[in-house]
Amino acid sequence: MTSEHPTTAGALRAAGHLPRGVKAEIRDNLLAALREGRDPWPGIVGFDRTVLPQLERALLAGHDVVLLGERGQGKTRLLRTIVGLLDEWTPVIGGAELNEHPLEPVTPESKRRAAELGEDLPVVWKHRDERFAEKLATPDTSVGDLVGDVDPVKVAQGRSLGDPETIHYGLLPRSHRGVIAVNELPDLAERIQVSLLNVMEERDIQIRGYTLRLPLDVLLVATANPEDYTNRGRIITPLKDRFGAEIRTHYPLEIGAEVDLVRQEARLVAEVGDHLLEVIARFVRHLRESSAIDQRSGVSARFAVAAAETVAAAALRRSALIGENPAVARPVDLDSVPEVLRGKLEFEAGEEGREQEVLTHLLRRAVADTARSTFAGLNLRPLAELVSAGHPVATGERVPAGDLLGALPELPVLHEVAQRVGAGPKDPAGRIASGVELALESLYLTRQLAKDSDDDRTVYG
Repeated sequence: MTSEHPTTAGALRAAGHLPRGVKAEIRDNLLAALREGRDPWPGIVGFDRTVLPQLERALLAGHDVVLLGERGQGKTRLLRTIVGLLDEWTPVIGGAELNEHPLEPVTPESKRRAAELGEDLPVVWKHRDERFAEKLATPDTSVGDLVGDVDPVKVAQGRSLGDPETIHYGLLPRSHRGVIAVNELPDLAERIQVSLLNVMEERDIQIRGYTLRLPLDVLLVATANPEDYTNRGRIITPLKDRFGAEIRTHYPLEIGAEVDLVRQEARLVAEVGDHLLEVIARFVRHLRESSAIDQRSGVSARFAVAAAETVAAAALRRSALIGENPAVARPVDLDSVPEVLRGKLEFEAGEEGREQEVLTHLLRRAVADTARSTFAGLNLRPLAELVSAGHPVATGERVPAGDLLGALPELPVLHEVAQRVGAGPKDPAGRIASGVELALESLYLTRQLAKDSDDDRTVYG
């Protein structure tokens, strides 16, 4: 906000400021971003050709929107980015309960103040972040929470029950000239959903017998899970009819998009190469396709993020145990993922007792698929022949990267392996060892080289 912003209604009018509805405001700013080539959806990954075009059409049409999708698909994150399409600063009546425009008061109290103060009605400027409200729908949510109720304190101060200024406004009226997001909309009791009907269509509210004609100016966006939508809860038909757009979300459709998402969201305490993030992305993809996993609950993108953070933590712990710096993740650190994150998944009935077996199998498939993609066209036969000819190579939590590399003679293929994972000859040994270990693991998985293990190490050869 600058000092040039008017501070009274008269100064605002003299500056030529004209009121504009929130949906028109979003439409204008979205069109400006599209024309200028700016990304209106920072931080949103994997929706460019599917969800975002649909959402943009809905916002340009001025529709209220419900996003329908499984858990962990970024629905809430997407709704929060809509705030960036609001004007950075907007004028409101100073001291008013709602975000009313100084030239268009809507509540009885603000109309009275505007009549008394005229052009001296105070104006303050609100940032767009203050014009976004979010509500997690729960069964105990009341009409008062969303719409409003009589304020007993105001009644106790001497105002009569018939005075409309005794009303305490709920979240919806307080989102006037802004965006309100309702997460998990089907979890709202049906009688509570009914209270939204007038707000969405007639734009008025009814509170304990009061009918206030408040021309509320809100964009209502909501999320819903398909399972809730059809079974445990539902959006009542009249309310569904009032949403102009229902948009299906999805998990990342491409491995690269999942890797980008994990890289963006994960807080990694050690270096984790893209080849290991690809393993995690492929692992998550296999989980989403597995008949052993309950796909109705989905496999959240948060699972992939937590897996990457777990791998980084395993690398940091390993570096502390063996005194190796910097901490760089290697394929051996992937073994920590199934044990730690098993509880984040819902398995189908009949899979009891096989959870660890399923996860280990799918993780090995992900490692093999990643190695095949990473080393495509690279002849690993010299490495395979070396290991199978009685040149054992040990790796594990207690084996430093230097020892792993020192057990191998100079082979041109090892330099090529390191290059494929983005490691150069002057890089820390951990980065080079990470690629070599991936190659060894892929040879084991695809050619079944002999493998014996104890508590601390795995021996190839």
